[in-house]
Amino acid sequence: MKINFAGKKALVRVDFNVPLDKQYNITDDTRIREAVPTILEILKEGGSVILMSHLGRPLEKLNADGSINKEKFTLNHLVKHLKKKLKVKVQFADDCVGKSAVKKAAALKPGEVLLLENTRFYPEEEKGDEAFAKKLANLADVYVNDAFGTAHRAHASTTIVAHNFDQNHKCFGMLMEREIENADKVIKNSVKPVTCVTGGAKVSDKLLLLERFLDFADNIIIGGAMAYTFMLAKKGQVGNSLVEQDRVKTAKEFLAKAKAAGVKVFLPKDSVCADKFAADANTLVAPSNLIPDGYMGLDIGPAAAKTFAGVIRKSQTIIWNGPMGVFEMPAFAEGTKTVAKAVASATKKGAYSMVGGGDSVAAVNQLKLTKKVSFVSTGGGAMLEYLEGKELPGIKAIRN
Repeated sequence: MKINFAGKKALVRVDFNVPLDKQYNITDDTRIREAVPTILEILKEGGSVILMSHLGRPLEKLNADGSINKEKFTLNHLVKHLKKKLKVKVQFADDCVGKSAVKKAAALKPGEVLLLENTRFYPEEEKGDEAFAKKLANLADVYVNDAFGTAHRAHASTTIVAHNFDQNHKCFGMLMEREIENADKVIKNSVKPVTCVTGGAKVSDKLLLLERFLDFADNIIIGGAMAYTFMLAKKGQVGNSLVEQDRVKTAKEFLAKAKAAGVKVFLPKDSVCADKFAADANTLVAPSNLIPDGYMGLDIGPAAAKTFAGVIRKSQTIIWNGPMGVFEMPAFAEGTKTVAKAVASATKKGAYSMVGGGDSVAAVNQLKLTKKVSFVSTGGGAMLEYLEGKELPGIKAIRN
């Protein structure tokens, strides 16, 4: 962070969109933990911190009378936990631009922290409204964007607000810097062989990413339901597996491009198949191109897992985005677990590994392998778009 924060009020955009249970307890505080170093550094330098974030999609889930469900979506649920993590008092403003926010921000002293209410209580936030962004900007002297997970959105608090600060009064936070640095390491400075592992449900969601991988990958591993669209492109029988019929031609074209580029594409040799999409389904293992009628592939099979793990272990750079199967059901979690362990094993031997995407991150967290991979991205969709080569609005707004 290039700013001297002494005596300054820093408006910091964080990504506190954390999962909550029915009692509003935080079930995964990764995003809060990742933001702590930036906040503490500003306080250490003698600045004060005004935090802003969204939580959920409150305007899509209104009460029956059309009002916002403030009880469900208030950031006040996070104050106690944030105070515990920062070990300083955290004040709360029950608005992000109204009288409460203005009054509390004006009274903020060096070393103090103020959390503003959910920015998405205002439709102006997602519309990228300039007047709304100006009100946010007026609360502070400098702006810090540390919310990489929302950097692909041109929202008021993530992008437009930055237009109100010159180059000497805006910067990336420490998490944002790490995210960009690690993504650039993979795209621009990767050590070969490079293996890109991707999974998930749809080819359409990952097509741009797969195309981008052709620029720098040696191996591309495809798991998850998206693999069956590729199987269909190779004239395989996929039973009742999830496929995108309108993407079969695209999948075929991608395989041809990969071959021409000298990039090896690995599809699962076999699959764990089920007679229904349920944890208690009847299962069998079948070749992925010979799945019986009435069955669907819900995980990569043991032979595929062994092959994928072997490729990963011989790699020097690994990107993993997306699970190998329906990871949340124990019967279909083994493929994802095997890949996670292989990524950790390769890292231990000196490879650089980056894991991104909700289910992949959940897998390394559950298996307690987070510290055994090189970098776990909090970015999700933002990381996908950055890897695809897109210029993210939240990054552009700080750099320009």
